[in-house]
Amino acid sequence: MKKILVISYSQTGQLNKVLTQMIRPLEEQSCYEMVYRTIKPTKAYPFPWDFLTFMGVFPEAVALEPCEIEPFEADENVYDVVILAYQVWFLSPSIPTTAFLKSSYAKEKLANTPVITVIGCRNMWIMAQEKVKMLLNAIGARLIDNIVLVDQGSSLATFITTPRWMLTGKKEAFWGFPKAGISEEEIERTSRFGRAIHQGLQNDEEKRFKPLCEGLGAVKVDEKLIRSEKIGTRSFTIWGKLIRAFSKQGELKRHAFIWLYTLFLVAIIITVVPLNMLIQTLYRKINKTAVEKEKAFYELPSGANTDKLKEFLAS
Repeated sequence: MKKILVISYSQTGQLNKVLTQMIRPLEEQSCYEMVYRTIKPTKAYPFPWDFLTFMGVFPEAVALEPCEIEPFEADENVYDVVILAYQVWFLSPSIPTTAFLKSSYAKEKLANTPVITVIGCRNMWIMAQEKVKMLLNAIGARLIDNIVLVDQGSSLATFITTPRWMLTGKKEAFWGFPKAGISEEEIERTSRFGRAIHQGLQNDEEKRFKPLCEGLGAVKVDEKLIRSEKIGTRSFTIWGKLIRAFSKQGELKRHAFIWLYTLFLVAIIITVVPLNMLIQTLYRKINKTAVEKEKAFYELPSGANTDKLKEFLAS
């Protein structure tokens, strides 16, 4: 009997819903022992967020500074595969996810173990996954798959619907904007990954650290967002270091820095972003081969190919 460890942190419950649907084909089999662990910060983060609390955590999120989390119950299991589901905060893994990956439990259980990451986010996740890869490498874990689900709607629409959901808890469609979050249809389709994981485990492909979800459209990089993510990460890093140098989470003086950074962001969005979009469009046309190569790299290890999609959707 193979043992599967499923780890998650979800404020809204959406990511847990994704996991439930995805692993259902595994739970239907009698050949797996499923162990579930929920990451629980000792001081819970709020949902919905208030603006200052939300913005106030970005310096620590970007710096990969962990929060305190409740320790997991000790177990003697050696897991065949680990499924790690996480949210993206400020182009970085959520602080509770970082805390887990830096915990003694993760160092013990994930070392030399195949790991499948599952991301639920708005649309920008590349830099967060690069940081997660770095954290996994630091504890000797072996990333074999990455599955990404993004919020429904265009980038413009989700620029409105996702913050509204985070700050008010309101998810329903309004004024012509779609419902916030990942579509129900997309969540239902995640069962294909569970079927593929089951087949791969039966063939012992995880022992060779091979992708189990290849050919299922597990991840698709929007090349238009790559440069934006890199620029955003640099901005968060510089301002995050400045804010952390002069304040701590929850301090009143941090609020002043947050408002200053917010004004800076608004000014950048109005003045620099339109020009940057034009420059990036020209860059992608001139450097098409380099952009495609970079896109393919960030889509590893599962890739964007869909050649096996029909087989596992029909199963």
